[in-house]
Amino acid sequence: MNITIRPLVENDLSEANRIFRLSFGTFLGISDPMTFGGDTDYVKSRFYSDPFAAFAAEVDGKLVGSNFTANWGSVGFFGPLTVHPNYWSQGVARRLMEPTMQLFSRWNTKLAGLFTFANSPKHVALYQKFGFWPRFLTAIMSKELTQPRKDEPSKLKWSRYSEEVSERTHKDEKHLLKECSKLTNSVYEGLSLESEIRSVKKQNLGDTILLWRQNGSNNDEDSPLTGVAVCHCGANSEAGSNTCYIKFGAVKSGPDRGKDFENLLRGCETFAAEHGLTHITAGVNTARHQAYTKMLSNSFHTDMLGIAMQRGNDEGYNRHNVHIIDDWR
Repeated sequence: MNITIRPLVENDLSEANRIFRLSFGTFLGISDPMTFGGDTDYVKSRFYSDPFAAFAAEVDGKLVGSNFTANWGSVGFFGPLTVHPNYWSQGVARRLMEPTMQLFSRWNTKLAGLFTFANSPKHVALYQKFGFWPRFLTAIMSKELTQPRKDEPSKLKWSRYSEEVSERTHKDEKHLLKECSKLTNSVYEGLSLESEIRSVKKQNLGDTILLWRQNGSNNDEDSPLTGVAVCHCGANSEAGSNTCYIKFGAVKSGPDRGKDFENLLRGCETFAAEHGLTHITAGVNTARHQAYTKMLSNSFHTDMLGIAMQRGNDEGYNRHNVHIIDDWR
C-alpha cells in the first residue's frame, strides 16, 4: 500500500471532517457513526488555527486520514488523529506521527502530549512507540447552568478579550497578549496560549475571559491579570450547540489561586449564560487534584474519562496544586 503524507489543504477539509466523524463514531460503536460530534467542529477550527501544523494521509491519491498539531509555546499536543476505518491497522497512523514529531522538534517543544481512550490498549501501544507514556486520567466534566449564583462580593472582576482589544491599539493588544503569557508562564515555564486566543478571535469561535484583581497594580512587575480562559461557544466550534467549552483556563500561581480558580469558573459561567448557553464543559487532568476537586465542589460532574500521554513520561504541569483546565482532545 502506497501511503503518502503531505500538508492538509483547504480543499481537504470536508472529506477530513467526514473521516473524523466516521472514525470516532465507528470506534465508539455509534449506530450512525456520522452523527458523532453533533454540530461541533474540530477539523476546520484547528486547520485555520495553524494550517502549517495539519497533515494529510493519502493512499493512491485518496485522502484516508489527518492529524492536527497545536503549539502552546513550550507545550505542544496533537489530535484529533483520525484514519478511515477501511485503513485501520495498516500503518497510516504511524506515518501521520512522523511529521508531527518533526514539528515538535522544530518548535523545540518541551512538553509534548496527547489525549486518547483510556480503555484502548491499541491506541496506547501506538503512541508508546513514539515515546509517549500514559499518566493520570483526564476527566471531561460538565455542568448545567440554571439561576446565577449570588456570591459574596469579590475583589476580582472579569472581562472579554474581544472587548479589551476593541478599545486598544495593535501595540496595546500585543501587551495584553504578553500579560496572558506571563500568567501562564508563572504556572509552567514557556506555556503560552497566544495562538489559541488569536484563533478564537479570528474565527469568531467564542471569546477569552480575563480575570482581574481590582486592587492590582498596572505595572509589568505586578500585573492585575490573575486568570485567563479560552472559551468556544455554540455550533461550528469545539463546543457544540447550547454549550460553552473551556478549552483552556488557568490562574496565576500564588496563595489565592484556589479562590481565583473558582472566580474564573464563575466568570465563564456568567459569560455562557449571557450568551444564552445552558451547558458548560471543561476538562481537567486528575493529577491536578486541587483543580479537579474545586470543579467537583462547584457542581461539575464527569461525563467521560480519557488518558493523558506525555513524551518521556514528563509530568509537565500535571501537579496537585496547579489550577489549569485543558484536556488535549
